[in-house]
Amino acid sequence: MSQLVISHEHPDWFKPLFTELEKRAIAFDTVNPTEHQFAIEASKPDFNVFFNRMSPSAYLRDGVQGTFYTLNYLKYLEDKGVRVLNGYQAFTYETSKALQLLLLEELGIKYPKSRVVNHTSQVMAATEGLRFPIVIKANIGGSGAGIEKFDSLEEVKEAVANNQIDFGIDHTALVQEFIPARGGYITRVETLGGKYLYGIRVYTTGESFNLCPADICQTTAGTELVRNACAIDAPKNGLKVEAFTPSDEIIANIEAIVQASKIDVGGIEYIIDDRDGEVLYYDVNALSNFVADAVNVIGFNPHEKLVDFIEQEIAAVSTKEETYSI
Repeated sequence: MSQLVISHEHPDWFKPLFTELEKRAIAFDTVNPTEHQFAIEASKPDFNVFFNRMSPSAYLRDGVQGTFYTLNYLKYLEDKGVRVLNGYQAFTYETSKALQLLLLEELGIKYPKSRVVNHTSQVMAATEGLRFPIVIKANIGGSGAGIEKFDSLEEVKEAVANNQIDFGIDHTALVQEFIPARGGYITRVETLGGKYLYGIRVYTTGESFNLCPADICQTTAGTELVRNACAIDAPKNGLKVEAFTPSDEIIANIEAIVQASKIDVGGIEYIIDDRDGEVLYYDVNALSNFVADAVNVIGFNPHEKLVDFIEQEIAAVSTKEETYSI
């Protein structure tokens, strides 16, 4: 087996990464986390670096069994001394919007006012003190899934009465203020190795909150676009993406988030509240797909930077093993 193993379940998202690895003749193997097994008593596997690319949205592709299983497997790998990129702690935050907000609270970083609930009987009480409109988000969503917007308390009552609220695969949800986006855009910042990599602004319709992990992977009709067509097709779908560099303060906040969560490769999204100008951070992603048509949008190929990072991690593990063997 190769020194590098990449775990993923989506057939298309990581083709640019694989292309860059093959271009550099870096050997790698892939595994499917939705169809996998390991032995508790097994010794360290014969690979040194494991790149976790499991997506929380896998349940939309008949892969729900991969989500919690991956947490168990990542813990096993780390206990055995494998270098895991986006490991156990990172994936713990990836699979809980509630934990993401608890981390922001701990770091003193602002976020949309939110409540955490685990039963529809608690939803009405959870709306107290929130400004409408609100959204109810499944704690484990991914690709914008499991998000519903409500303009009034009456709409919430009706949805609760009709059992129309989806709490997701862990039966937990956020009841959260919907933030009107100043300028009609949200900002997504990608990070690598705990540091800022690039930023993009994604212009929405003003009502959109179903943004996928990188930029725009849906048309205005809600149908999924081919991954590499997103940025190119955005204008004709009424959406736009552009490169943007945030302030030093925002970059520092984002680096603090990914470092505290131990996210090696990830994206943080924030929005400027049009009501009061507050910068609010609302999504922490360890499963980060880089912006489509990156060279034209941000001026460079981020997959080259990512493979640079992977090479460094492989070399670091090899050096450590050589040191131990002396």
